Amino acid sequence: MKKAYFYLLGLVFCCACDSYLDVVPDNIATIDYAFRDRAGAEMYLATCYSLMPAIGDPRSDPGLMGADDTWSPSVRDQWINASASDFHCYNIKINQNTNSPHVNCWEGQNQGRGLFAAIRVCNIFLENIDKVGPDLKEEEKIRWIAEVKFLKAYYHYYLLKAYGPIPLIKENKPIDAGVEEVKVYRDRFDDCVDYIVQLINEAVPDLPLVIFDMTSELRRITQPIALSVKAELLVTAASDLFSHNPDYENITDNRGVYIFRSTTTKQERWERARIACKNAIDTVELTGQIGLYDFSQSPFYSSYATGISDTSKLVMTLRTVVTDKWNREIIWGTRLDQYQSITMPMAFTTAQVTTSSTNPIIAPTMAMAELFYSNNGVPIDEDKYYDYDHRLQTDTAATDQRYYMVTDGVHPIAKINMNREPRFYANMGFDGGYWLGNGRKLDFDRTPADQVAWITEMLRGKPSGNYDALRYSVTGYLLKKGSHIESAYNTAGTSFTTTQATFPIMRLADLYLLYAEALNECVSEPTPEVYHYVDVIRERAGLQGVELSWRQFSEYPDRPLSQEGMRRIIRQERLIELAFEGKRFWDLRRWMTAEVEMNKPVRGWNVMGEVPEDYYNVVTISPLTFNKRDYLWPIRQGEILKNPNLKQNPGW
Repeated sequence: MKKAYFYLLGLVFCCACDSYLDVVPDNIATIDYAFRDRAGAEMYLATCYSLMPAIGDPRSDPGLMGADDTWSPSVRDQWINASASDFHCYNIKINQNTNSPHVNCWEGQNQGRGLFAAIRVCNIFLENIDKVGPDLKEEEKIRWIAEVKFLKAYYHYYLLKAYGPIPLIKENKPIDAGVEEVKVYRDRFDDCVDYIVQLINEAVPDLPLVIFDMTSELRRITQPIALSVKAELLVTAASDLFSHNPDYENITDNRGVYIFRSTTTKQERWERARIACKNAIDTVELTGQIGLYDFSQSPFYSSYATGISDTSKLVMTLRTVVTDKWNREIIWGTRLDQYQSITMPMAFTTAQVTTSSTNPIIAPTMAMAELFYSNNGVPIDEDKYYDYDHRLQTDTAATDQRYYMVTDGVHPIAKINMNREPRFYANMGFDGGYWLGNGRKLDFDRTPADQVAWITEMLRGKPSGNYDALRYSVTGYLLKKGSHIESAYNTAGTSFTTTQATFPIMRLADLYLLYAEALNECVSEPTPEVYHYVDVIRERAGLQGVELSWRQFSEYPDRPLSQEGMRRIIRQERLIELAFEGKRFWDLRRWMTAEVEMNKPVRGWNVMGEVPEDYYNVVTISPLTFNKRDYLWPIRQGEILKNPNLKQNPGW
C-alpha cells in the first residue's frame, strides 16, 4: 500500500507556512486513513492549497526583490530578526548558482516551495478522493477535484515560467518504480503548455463563478481565477522568451528531442492567447462583482473623504487598489504581511526613531522614478514640455503640486519628483513628499495640524532618512504601495500595528493589459479595442487616452499608430500600473528585455547627505549584471547528477 503523510493547516485555505502539523497517529499514516471520511479529505485539500508559492512574501517571492525595481542592503543585519535565508529572493539577481540555487522551487530549497512535491500531493488527492464515504456529497467532491486540478496546473505553470520545459507529473510513479523509471526527461515546452491548459479546461466547468461565503471559502479557486491564469500562461508562451527564441531553438536532450522547438507559429500562439484573455474578461464580467477599483469603495473611505482633495482621493485609489482587503478589482489574491513593515519609513518623527519596528529595506530605484509618465501621460524623455535634461536638479515646487509635496517656496524638491502622473505619487515616497495614512487623514491645508499628511524627510539625520545608519532606504525613495494606509505607529513609535491587507496575484487591470498586449500582437496595426483596454486603465489613473496624449505631448506623436509603437506603450503601461506587485520580474524575462534593463547600474540619491547640496546627487549604489543564462533558473547540479536525463538550462 502506498504511504503518505498528510497535514493540517492552522487556518484552512487562509495562509501557507513552511511546517505543518502531522495529525495522523503513529503507524496509521496511510492514504486510506486520510481519505476515510470527508473531514480527512478536506484536510488533504487544504494541504494542496498550502503548497502554493508564497506570492507576496518578500522572502519567497522573487518578484518582490529579484528584479531591478527595488534594491536592498546586502547584509543580513539590515533585516530585523533575519537569517541569511531571508535574502534568497534578493540574491537571485546578483549571485544565482547551480550548487545551491536561490528560490529553488524545483526541490523546495532556499526559500523556494517544492512544487514537484506539491504536484505529487495533488496527484494523491485526485487518485484517492473517490475512496471517501457518503458523507462527502457528490457536488462537493466534483468541486474539490476541479480545485486540485487547477492547483496542479498552476504548480506546473510556475515551474514552467521559471525553468522552461519541465517533466510533466501527470500521475505519481508507483512506490516500487525502478531507478531508471524515475529518471524522467523534460517534456517539450508545447506539450507542457497543452497539458496545463487541458487541466484548467477540465477544472473550469466545475468551479464556482464567484465565492459567496467569504468567511469560510475566501481564496478558493473560481472560474475567473482559473481562466485568468490560463490567459497569463498563453501570453507567456507567446512571448519572445519561449516563442521561437533562437537561443533555445536547437537545444535537445540526450534523446535528441528539441525541447523548446515548436511547430506552432508565433502568430498562432498570440491568437490563442488573445482568445484566452477575452474569455477570461467575459467570465469576469459575468460575475457582476469584479471591476476596476475606486477608493470610494473602500471601507476606510468615509474617514478620509471630507479631509482630502480630489487629487489625493485619486492617489489613494491608485495606492490602495493593491492593499485594500479583497477589493472588487482583485481576481485572485493572497494575504499581505511582512511586505508592509519592510516598506514603511522607519519613522516620521524623531520620537519614533529609537523604538520603531519598521525597516524600509525594500527601496524603489532611480530607474523606477524615471519610469512613470509625466503629468501629460507620456514618458518623461519624450514629453515636449518636460524638462528632462534638468530632471536631477532641484527647485521649489509650484502650488499646483501642493497635494503631492511641500510648496512653501523654501524646501528644495528634485525636479524628477515634480509634474508626474498620479501613479508616481501613489507608489513613490520621496524627500519633501506627503504621506497620507499612518494615522493621518487630512491634506496639508486642513486642520487640525497634527492630523495632516506626514512629510517624508529623507536627508541623513532626518526621521525618514538615514537616521540610525541601519534602517533606511538605500536609494532615497520609499515604497508607498507596499503598506496599507491604516497600518500605523502609535504616537511614541513603540509599536506598529499592521492592518490586514491583500496582495493581488491577479487583478483586473493586469488582465486588461494582457489582453491589450495579445490583441496588439494579432493585428497589423492597433485597433480601437487595443486602445480601449489601455485607455480604461489610464482613465482610472487620471490620464487622457493614448492617441490624444501622444498627439498633444509626445515628440513621437505617431508612436501609438503602429504595432511596434503600441507594443512599447503597452509594455510601459504594464510596468507602471503593476509596479512593485511582482510582475516586472516576470515581464522583463518573457519580453527578453531584462538583459537591457538589468545591466544598468542601480542608482539613487546620496542618502549619506545631510544637506540638500549633498543629498541631491545621484550615486551608483551597485552594478547589476544580467546574462542570457539568467532568463531561466538553473536546476541544482546535484539533481542533474542524480538524473542525467534532465537537461540543464543553457548557460548553466
